[in-house]
Amino acid sequence: MSPTTTPTARPRAVPASVAFVGTGPGDPALLTLAAVDALRHADVVITDQLTRLEIVSAHARPEVAIIDASHGDHGQPLTHASRAKLVVEAAREHPGGHVVRLMDGDPATFNGLAEEAQACRRAGIAIDVVPGVSAVSAVPAYAGMPITSPAVSSVVVIAAGRPAVSYDHAVDETVSVVILGTAGEIADGLAALREAGRAGTTPVALIERGTTTAQHTVVTTLERAPSVVAGLSHPSLAIAGPTVSLQDQLAWFESKALFGWSVLVPRTKEQSTPVTAALAAHGACGVVVPTISVEPPRTRHQMDKAITGLVTGRFEWVGFTSVNAVRAVRERFEEFGLDARAFAGLKVAAVGGATADALRAWGINPDLVPSGEHSARGLLEEWPEFDEQLDPINRVFLPRADIATDTLVAGLQDLGWEVEDATAYRTVRAAPPPVEIREAIKGGDFDAVVFTSSSTVRNLVGIAGKPHASTVVACIGPATARTAEEHGLRVDVLAPEASVPALVEALAEFGRARARHAAETGTALVRPSVQRRMTARRRAR
Repeated sequence: MSPTTTPTARPRAVPASVAFVGTGPGDPALLTLAAVDALRHADVVITDQLTRLEIVSAHARPEVAIIDASHGDHGQPLTHASRAKLVVEAAREHPGGHVVRLMDGDPATFNGLAEEAQACRRAGIAIDVVPGVSAVSAVPAYAGMPITSPAVSSVVVIAAGRPAVSYDHAVDETVSVVILGTAGEIADGLAALREAGRAGTTPVALIERGTTTAQHTVVTTLERAPSVVAGLSHPSLAIAGPTVSLQDQLAWFESKALFGWSVLVPRTKEQSTPVTAALAAHGACGVVVPTISVEPPRTRHQMDKAITGLVTGRFEWVGFTSVNAVRAVRERFEEFGLDARAFAGLKVAAVGGATADALRAWGINPDLVPSGEHSARGLLEEWPEFDEQLDPINRVFLPRADIATDTLVAGLQDLGWEVEDATAYRTVRAAPPPVEIREAIKGGDFDAVVFTSSSTVRNLVGIAGKPHASTVVACIGPATARTAEEHGLRVDVLAPEASVPALVEALAEFGRARARHAAETGTALVRPSVQRRMTARRRAR
């Protein structure tokens, strides 16, 4: 190399940036908008000890890489130093990308953020911190106990189990004390608080699985609390102080109509979110068991011919009898390079609210949605007869499932219309669920089951067996209820209209009626599955 030659510097690969993202205390609805945005852009997600993978699957891209930072190869918990090393290595292996380090609760609270963030800085890695909803305030709030009130002078948060923890500043009766840790650590912390001089009569709340539908709260006194903790399996935290007594007035989460209920949702995975979200709003946990899968028709000839006719003006009406039919037609339209403008001049009918919403999301406002029963029968009751003077064309296009009945076709023909129905999609029975799910269904471990169509009834019974007689059966409409009864099921709840919100609300009202009856009779209110187990034990005696 000559003295005047300057070596060319090779560009160095820039490591991925790392975002430390808090997932909140347990309820996935408490995830912040910033956390959701970080997950959407992530190339790698590193999970924490308690972080649930459904958060990742709900918000991250399907191809995202997932690294478990909770335990090592031999099952031992990783240290903060080991996790820090894992984060740095992931950032270096994905130059120019985005690494999301998911942390339970709030990253700045007892999570090792300092160690991991400092390791990133030493390695020249850019960092972001997305705070999460802290369990310190959220869990007591979900239990109906704010951590402050006019009677509270200060709040002390203690990470039990840490060395040299002092409780001297927490003994005054006006101080709210929040203790976090394992069951043993919380028990030791409460004992230490008592030994430090806090009155044994101080009210204490022990909260398990806070902010989730499995939340369980036990109210006791500081004197008895250590022994009570020993009987609990998953305490999230303990709160001691004046605000514990507010639970009777402010409890809102555990008093929801379906709180703690485990509800079976036999539905395709793609269509389960509205049901489970509506159930969660009432405090229930929806367990999805796919009973069918939706697949394209074996041949597209019928659909392609009908779509060509739709574009060229062969039809007066198009009738959609399901969200799946809307989706199938829309996907085929997009493959042809068409959009909603092709429906100009056509009249469009939707069997119910969900189908109408799917059409509106496509930019199509349906002309006919039955005001009564949301079914083929309800649609026929309001479908106008063919009139030669008013209707220039007498043909109707019905994109349907391969197993659809002929009720609508025959009814439209009776009204004078010529019907061209095409198989838009096939419904194929899903594989049987795992044996433990089948046993839970037949054994009565589910408090309720919600049926959204006759096919969900037939397919669930076919792949998993009949739900136990103690399970509350809720049906979306009369046709579904008839199918359930034909299969030997007792229908307890019938939605006033064929929509998911109406179905779940009807089930919630059933739960409220049970609560009112328990209050009027002075009996204990327990979930149907718990009642079944209690009855079985009594009979066994």
